[in-house]
Amino acid sequence: MGRGGRATGEASVTSELRVGTGFDVHRLVSGRPLMLGGVEIPYDRGLAGHSDGDCLFHAICDAVLGALAAGDIGAHFPSSDPRWKGVASLVFIAHVMQIARARGYAVENLDTTVIAEAPQLAGHVDAMRSSLARALGIEDSRVSIKVKSADGLGAIGRGEGIAAQAACLLRRQPPMEPQ
Repeated sequence: MGRGGRATGEASVTSELRVGTGFDVHRLVSGRPLMLGGVEIPYDRGLAGHSDGDCLFHAICDAVLGALAAGDIGAHFPSSDPRWKGVASLVFIAHVMQIARARGYAVENLDTTVIAEAPQLAGHVDAMRSSLARALGIEDSRVSIKVKSADGLGAIGRGEGIAAQAACLLRRQPPMEPQ
C-alpha cells in the first residue's frame, strides 16, 4: 500500500470538498481610493498596493487558491510584473475562479472578516457582499462579511492599515454534459 491507504500506482482520488484560508493587510495612504470587496468606500485614504490594494479580494483569492493547493496571489500576480499595476482586484478574482472551474470546483460558501479601526464599514457590508457574490458566481446568502476593530491595538488599531481574513469551502462540480 502507498501513502493514504492507496495501492502504489493507483490514481489519487480528488476530494469532493476543499477548504482554504487567506489573509491580507495593506497600509492606508493618501491619494488613493479605498477599495474593499470591489466597492469604493468614501474615505480620505486608500489601501497601498501594486494593484488597487483591495485586501478583502486578495484574502479571498488566497483562500480559493489555498483550497486548490495552487499557490498564493503573489505567485499568480507578482507585484514585480507591471501588467498588474493599478489593476482592479476583480481581475484577480476572475482569474482565480477560472482556475477553480478548470479543476472542477466552485465556491460553496465564503466567510470573511475585515479588521479596520476606520472608516466605519457596517453600512457598506451589503454592497461588498453582493459584489463578492457576483465575482464568485454564487448567491449573496453564501457570503459572510464581518467587520471588526482592533480596539486601538497595533498598527491597525492606530488606523494605519486594514486587514482581511477569508475562509472558503469549495465543492467539486459534476462534469458538464455535452450538448
